[in-house]
Amino acid sequence: MNTDTHLSSSYTMKIAFLEDDAAFAANIIEWLEQAGHEVTWFRSGRECVRALSDARYDLCLFDWMLPDMNGPDVMANLKLKGTLPPVIFLTGRDAEEDVVQVIQAGADDYMVKPPARSVLIARIHAVARRCSAQLRPEPIQDFGALKVDFSSRKFELDGEPVRLTEKEIELALYFFGRVGMLLPRGHLIQVVWGSSPDIDTRTVDVHVSHLRSKLKLMPENGWRLTSVYRQGYRLERVE
Repeated sequence: MNTDTHLSSSYTMKIAFLEDDAAFAANIIEWLEQAGHEVTWFRSGRECVRALSDARYDLCLFDWMLPDMNGPDVMANLKLKGTLPPVIFLTGRDAEEDVVQVIQAGADDYMVKPPARSVLIARIHAVARRCSAQLRPEPIQDFGALKVDFSSRKFELDGEPVRLTEKEIELALYFFGRVGMLLPRGHLIQVVWGSSPDIDTRTVDVHVSHLRSKLKLMPENGWRLTSVYRQGYRLERVE
């Protein structure tokens, strides 16, 4: 029986776990099962591709480096087959260019080994919620005191309109459409500024600082917009 009720999910997910390190896999599987999920472990990329081509899973947890094919290649293969569930990468690679590569390839989140148990479970549940919400998109969403109108690109805080610059709006909409997801600075530059040669990571930092202030994205208001060292930013709810 799971005594860690704060880590339990309100529903059971079928998770495909791709990892060639047996000892590491056993630890992660124990955590996921104690959180109430069903886990199928795959030690090779080809084995995983074959299984996911024939069976439905709710989420994938992939290692990057594998003996036969790497995690991004597995993801690309499943994407072509149209059988790709939400994907979280769990790997020892933490260079920004690696994070950008895997996010652009379609991953939903990225964690560096070894993960903290509570953080891993929280990320899995956040990805599941986000992907579920994307199946039922709503143009106007309430995030506590903050209301976001994705159609008209407007923000209200405590019922009052918030004035943002065009780039601040684009950045904020991107964050709120991906709550809980790690977004590398380089990726944000490409999405919001279109890879302009005049834009550097300091520009992203300044705009993020403005959003924290204007939208009151602080723990006391139920939000945390944090900088992840050497990687990027993550917008998270604070319960």
